[in-house]
Amino acid sequence: MTTLNRAIARVTRRIEERSAESRGAYLDQVAVSLENGPRRNHLSCGNIAHIAAACVPGEKRALLAPKAINVGIVTSYNDMVSAHQPFEAYPALIKSAVREVGAVAQVAGGVPAMCDGITQGQDGMELSLFSRDVIAMSTAIALSHDAFDAALYLGVCDKIVPGLVIGALTFGHLPAVFVPAGPMPSGLPNKEKVRVRQLYAEGKVGRADLLEAEAKSYHSAGTCTFYGTANSNQMLMEIMGMHLPGSSFVNPNTPLRDALTKAAALRAVTLAEPGHGHTPIAQILDIPAFVNGIVGLLATGGSTNHTMHLIAMARAAGIILTWDDFSDLSDIVPLLVRAYPNGSADINHFHAAGGMGFLMRTLRDAGLLHDDVTTILGEGLAAYTQEPFLEDGELVWRDAATESGDDGVLRPAVNPFDPSGGLKLLDGALGRAVIKVSAVAPEHQRVEAPARVFHSQAALLDAFKAGELTEDFIAVLPYQGPKACGMPELHKLTPALGVLQDRGLKVALVTDGRMSGASGKVPAAIHVTPEAADGGPIALLRDGDMLRLDATSGRLDVLVDPAEFASRTTPPPPYRNQRGAGRELFTKLRGMASGAETGASIVA
Repeated sequence: MTTLNRAIARVTRRIEERSAESRGAYLDQVAVSLENGPRRNHLSCGNIAHIAAACVPGEKRALLAPKAINVGIVTSYNDMVSAHQPFEAYPALIKSAVREVGAVAQVAGGVPAMCDGITQGQDGMELSLFSRDVIAMSTAIALSHDAFDAALYLGVCDKIVPGLVIGALTFGHLPAVFVPAGPMPSGLPNKEKVRVRQLYAEGKVGRADLLEAEAKSYHSAGTCTFYGTANSNQMLMEIMGMHLPGSSFVNPNTPLRDALTKAAALRAVTLAEPGHGHTPIAQILDIPAFVNGIVGLLATGGSTNHTMHLIAMARAAGIILTWDDFSDLSDIVPLLVRAYPNGSADINHFHAAGGMGFLMRTLRDAGLLHDDVTTILGEGLAAYTQEPFLEDGELVWRDAATESGDDGVLRPAVNPFDPSGGLKLLDGALGRAVIKVSAVAPEHQRVEAPARVFHSQAALLDAFKAGELTEDFIAVLPYQGPKACGMPELHKLTPALGVLQDRGLKVALVTDGRMSGASGKVPAAIHVTPEAADGGPIALLRDGDMLRLDATSGRLDVLVDPAEFASRTTPPPPYRNQRGAGRELFTKLRGMASGAETGASIVA
C-alpha cells in the first residue's frame, strides 16, 4: 500500500483536532449502548411478545429466544420513484437468506422517498432538502423499538441515503449494511437529451418531442443513469465501506443483483454476532472514512449536494467537516471520471469501464485513500479492488481490472482528466459558495458581468422567453436558501442558461439556493452563505452591479464601491406563498435550518 498523501493526512488531522470534543461525546454515547448488550434482551416480556406477534411460528420461536439475531429493514420502497421500485422484492429475499442461518429479519419501517426529477420546478421541490431530515427522524422511529441487533438500509436517491445515514448513526451501536438497487439500463444518450431540452427552451421543438426524449431517458426501474446525487450516493456508500464491493451499479432485477442483496443480508447477520467480528456503524463511519468519501466525490466530479449532505452526515457522528476541507482536498485529488454532466457517458458506461473496483484501486495505489479503515468486510480497502460475478450460480469476487476499459470515461490517477477535483470553494464580499467546475469549460470559469436579480426561476425564464437576455449577465437568485423556502433545486434554469452561453454570451448564476446534482456547463456559484433570509449580503445586490465569478482563483467579488455597498439596507424579502403541496407543515423547520456550510439541517 502506497504511503498516504501528505495533504490528505494533514486535512485528516485538522478534522480530528476540530472534532475531538464532539466525536468523543458521540463515541461515549455509543459505548454506553454497547455495554448494555443487545437492547432486545432488556425489554419486558410484553415488549418482546409484541415484536414477535405477527411472525410465522419458526421466526416467533427464534425471536422469543434471547440469543436470536434480528435484522431490521428500513426501506424507502415506493412504486412511483423508479430507483426505489425494485426494493419491493427485497424484504422477501432478505428474510429467506437470513432464515437459512437461523436469524430473523423484519421490516422495521419505511421512510419517504421523494424524487427531485418529479418535483423539479414545482412547489413540492421546496420540501426536498428537508425530506433528508424527515428520513433521518423516520429511521430513528423505525429503530426506536430496540428490537434489532443489526439493520439493513434500502435507499438510493438524493436525500434518502444521507437521511438514512444520519438516522443510522443515531443508532451507532448497531451494525449496518446499505443495500442499493442499481441504475436503470442506458436509454437515450445524455447529450441528445440535453440537445432536445435546449431546443424546447428555444421553442424550436414542441412538448411532444420533449416528452418523447425524456421518456426514452427515464424508461425503466432503477436510478437515472446520469452521475447526479443518486449515483454519487452509491459511490459514497461503497468507498466509505457500507456497501458490498462492486455492488453499487449492478442493474436491478438481475440474478447478480439478487445475489448481492442476499449476501448483504448475511453480512449484516455476521456483523451482529457477538465477539471480535461485531462491528457497529460508529466503528466504520469514522473520520478517515469521511475523508475517503470526499476524495471519491472529487475524483468522480460528483454532486454539489454533497457539500451539504456529507457535512450533515458527519455531524451525526460527531465529526465536523467544512468547505475548506473539500477545497484543500480538491487541490490534490485528480479528476478521474467523465460521466454526464462532466462528459457524455452514463453510470453504466463507468461501471463497464472498470467502475468502483478500478477507481478505488487507482486511488489507493496513489496514496489518495485511507486504507486504515474498517468496512463491513473488515479491515482495509483491499476487498474493494474486486468486483462481483456469478460462477455456476454462486457469488464470487475477482480482482477488478488493472486498466480502464475506456479512458474517455475512467482514467488512472497517473493520467487524470484534470489534476484537481471537480469542486471549488468561492469566497468574497457575498460570503462563501461552492461551484462545480468539472463540467465547465476553462473559458467559462471566469465571468465578469452585470447582475440581473430575479426572485424566482419563473421570472428568469420569462425574461428569456421575452428575448430580454441579449447581453452578458450574471443571474442572481437570492432568497432560495433553506430558511427562505427550503432550498429547492434551480435546475430548471439550466437549458435556458445553456442556450445563452451557446449563443456566445458570458453568463453565470449566483444563488443561495441549490442546483441539481447534475450541475452542468454553466458556471454556478451556489449555496451562498450566509443566505439572504439570514442577513446575507446577496440580498443587497441590485440590477447592474458588476460581479466577478472566478473559479480559477476561488473568488466571488462585488465590483461596487465597498462603502456604498456597505451602506445599503436590505430590501423587504419578496412575497412568497408557502402554502400548498405540504409546505405549510414545514414553516417552523425552515426557521430552524442551519446554513449550507453546516449541512442545511434541522437535526445534525
